[in-house]
Amino acid sequence: MSENTSRLIVALDVPTKNDALDLAHRTAKYASHFKVGSRLFTAEGPGFVRELKEAGYGVFLDLKFHDIPNTVGEAAAAATALGVDIFDVHASGGTAMMKAAVAASREEAERRGIARPRIVAITVLTSMASTVDEVLALAERARDAGLDGVVSSAWEARAIRDAMGPDFLIVTPGIRPTWAAKQDQRRVATPHEAFENGADYIVIGRPIRDSDKQPSEAARLILEESSIVGVRE
Repeated sequence: MSENTSRLIVALDVPTKNDALDLAHRTAKYASHFKVGSRLFTAEGPGFVRELKEAGYGVFLDLKFHDIPNTVGEAAAAATALGVDIFDVHASGGTAMMKAAVAASREEAERRGIARPRIVAITVLTSMASTVDEVLALAERARDAGLDGVVSSAWEARAIRDAMGPDFLIVTPGIRPTWAAKQDQRRVATPHEAFENGADYIVIGRPIRDSDKQPSEAARLILEESSIVGVRE
């Protein structure tokens, strides 16, 4: 596949591999990565992640690791061995836990001769209330632990970008196009607002999956609304 300069991560928040592959194939032209979360990973396992990678897709493994440092380190090594492009841990797990994830991932990548996935820290879920100061403190903790960036709402993205500089990765969920309902998200923003506030990637699931539009058309409209150009040929 040709280089994709889109910054849209499509969430494969569906129950089965067949559903996920259908959604991926229909939106691949517009997506930079596909997010595999707890529901799909529990149902289909690591083999499905390998299948996505073999198809040439970027994968964001969204399992939100949060445990003792040794356990998270082992999970990070396993995620790295799968060849995912991005995975996440909870910043609230603490500095030692995040450092363990980085060290284990780096060691596994070096052992296999592959690039280390980018590791991002969950700050505060977009379904929950939060303050900019709270999220910024978690982002600083992630940076100091050696992570590549964070997952945060667009509400905090500008403060994080200003504090962390241009190279700190910001992945922003809770995105709702102007034509979509908020549903259970609290700290939401439009695609354009998220990018204006400094997000590198936006994560969108239900507005694409459940839209009355075709998934490919919904994804196209999101990029159009974002003023972002870049699709697969």
